[in-house]
Amino acid sequence: MEMNLGKTERLKPILEKVTQLMQEEVLAADMEFHQEIGKDGADRWDMTPRQADILEGLQTKAREQGLWNFWLTDSDKGYGLSTVEYAHLAEQMGWCVLGPQVFNCSAPDTGNMEVFERYGTQEHKDRWLAPLLESKIKSAYLMTEPDVASSDATNLRFEAILDGDEYVLNGEKYWSSGAGDKRCEVYILMAKTAGEEAPRHARHSMFVVPADTPGIEILRAMTVFGHDDAPHGHMHIRFTDVRIPKSALLLGEGRGFEVSQGRLGPGRIHHCMRAIGQAERALELMCKRSMSRTAFGKPLAKLGGNYDIIADCRIGIEQARLLCLKAAWMMDQGDPSAAAPWISQIKVVAPNMALKVIDEAIQMFGGTGISQDTPLAEMYAQMRTLRFADGPDSVHRMQVARKELAQYR
Repeated sequence: MEMNLGKTERLKPILEKVTQLMQEEVLAADMEFHQEIGKDGADRWDMTPRQADILEGLQTKAREQGLWNFWLTDSDKGYGLSTVEYAHLAEQMGWCVLGPQVFNCSAPDTGNMEVFERYGTQEHKDRWLAPLLESKIKSAYLMTEPDVASSDATNLRFEAILDGDEYVLNGEKYWSSGAGDKRCEVYILMAKTAGEEAPRHARHSMFVVPADTPGIEILRAMTVFGHDDAPHGHMHIRFTDVRIPKSALLLGEGRGFEVSQGRLGPGRIHHCMRAIGQAERALELMCKRSMSRTAFGKPLAKLGGNYDIIADCRIGIEQARLLCLKAAWMMDQGDPSAAAPWISQIKVVAPNMALKVIDEAIQMFGGTGISQDTPLAEMYAQMRTLRFADGPDSVHRMQVARKELAQYR
């Protein structure tokens, strides 16, 4: 079967518009948007009036051009793009944190909206999916737990016990990304609903939980390299006798893994293509710095091994992009099990490649590279974190190796 990883005729005008808006307006607004966090004593978890103006202004421009909800791949809503087509857009949107929000394509909302569209009831779609599609509210995905090795999700112990017509939730979740935002109104949560007698992958279920349900307590914001990542936030949350109706259950008891894998596969590709966008931005900053800055009588580009460093960064980006696009193509073929090892490969490759490029860019900037005067330090923290998010490197390597060894058994 022919593998087309290029930009389709349908995609080209869309990609051109997204790139133009990103490069001409969003990148410039990103720094101001983040400088507003907590300004003049403002609540760090709520947008300031200026932040709201920036985001709403950019989203209005995006919507006026029809640049909205691209993530709805293989859907009768939106553009119905393929995963390969979306991957090219995700790379451009990934150049800065604000980018995906402008086009309503930011995590964890995209994955949660996919869950609602694929597995939700009509009630879920009306109450939660509709406002999420309009970017009127935010959401969070609650899976990781503080007391177990959550990279093996069969370890999760957070309980949902059926009591009459309600489930009672007890336990703690942390690294609940997006739950800090004051606009976050709904959680999608994985909980244990069966005991050891059930098969390992049939013991957990997925639920829809309104964020304001009584008994939910946000304990703290987890920090990333000492920063709280406001207003998004990665929260540590405690549930004490939280009651939700049976209708909150998604798909059926014991089908939590089915829902989570349907959500995480596309999300990993989106993350990795955004990582490539981050690497491209870092390389651009590195090259401009190396040509404009002089030391020891020469431009930085001509000092030490900087030619080799710049060349290696370009080669690494190109290799990672091709692998990501192949993984996206594999997903488009409709066989998740066949796509899985390719997704695991890019989940290892893309963040590590981006980290290398960003690190070299920081080095080219010297002390300025780790300061607030460039976006590089924040980019580095994001990419280092991505090596854990949606599964750590070691777990994905294990999956790749198992697939490779299976053919020799």
